[in-house]
Formats: sequence, structure tokens, C-alpha cells
Amino acid sequence: MSASARDVGQWGATDPALRQWYEALMQPDVPTASCCGEADAYFADEIHVRDGKTYVVITDDRPDAPRGRPHVDIGTEIEVPDHKLKWDKGNPTGHGIIFLSRNRYVFCYVQPGGA
Repeated sequence: MSASARDVGQWGATDPALRQWYEALMQPDVPTASCCGEADAYFADEIHVRDGKTYVVITDDRPDAPRGRPHVDIGTEIEVPDHKLKWDKGNPTGHGIIFLSRNRYVFCYVQPGGA
């Protein structure tokens, strides 16, 4: 599945270094495809494994409109396939971040921590 990043003005107030980090993230199973950007990113600070599968819980209370993204309720649990777990680029945000398509296809999940 291919994806194209969307720039809907969401980068206007973003630190340039953080913007560069978002833009450089590539899908772990498709290293030529972007994880997408802030318009597809949701904080998901709760992560757990159940029956050998990884799940994250949306914890993002930031407004959706400035990011140009569809709303996903806080507390929504999303299964993250193992091949979508991203480990190689650190994470300067202080939050776990899941990148979702509009139909909630998982592009990437980046665990919190690391710079």
C-alpha cells in the first residue's frame, strides 16, 4: 500500500528539527515509503502486548483541525502489526506516535524516548 504525505499547513508552528524528524521517518517494512507526517500522527503513549500482538492506545488530546487529520477518540486501542514497529530513528517528541491513514491503516508506530 502506498501513501502520500499531506501538507495542510500543519508545519507552520513546528520546530524545524522536529519537522525534519517527521519528514525523515520511513516505514519499517517499506523503507522507500514515508510514515507520513504530523497530519497522520497521533500520540499513543500506552503500549502493551496481549496474546503476542502489540496494541497502542490513543492519548492525543491536541486539536485535530490545525493538523488536518480525522478525529480518533482518546482511549481508542489500535493493533500495530510487528512489521510496523519502528525502532531505528529515536523519538524526540516524548510521546509514542502512531501514523494512521484515514481508514486507520497503520503506517508506523514509534515508541517514546530516545533522541
